[in-house]
Amino acid sequence: MLNEGLAFLLEVVAIVALAWWGFTIGDNVLLHIVLGVGTPVAAMVLWGLFAAPRARFKVALPLVLLVKAVVFGAGALAFYGVGHPTVAIVFAVVVVLNTALATLDREAHFRATA
Repeated sequence: MLNEGLAFLLEVVAIVALAWWGFTIGDNVLLHIVLGVGTPVAAMVLWGLFAAPRARFKVALPLVLLVKAVVFGAGALAFYGVGHPTVAIVFAVVVVLNTALATLDREAHFRATA
């Protein structure tokens, strides 16, 4: 239960990092708006379609993990892009540990019910 709460918090942090990066990249105000809104929205749509617990499409675990890697990886890169490389590394390490634990828990649950 605690790991699931952390997973949700990490998802929110990734979205916030993407918005932060988008609103600060470049010198063009229109670009700030497009990237600041569009990047996190694209990540949320991708997540909602394939990686969320109630995802629109039920896909195999490797695709779920790929989507998580893309969204969380983009979040880590966003932290790096706004000048916080240490936060990017810590975020990436916590995401990897959290996702590994969640995946192991999911597999154990499916084995127990099979």
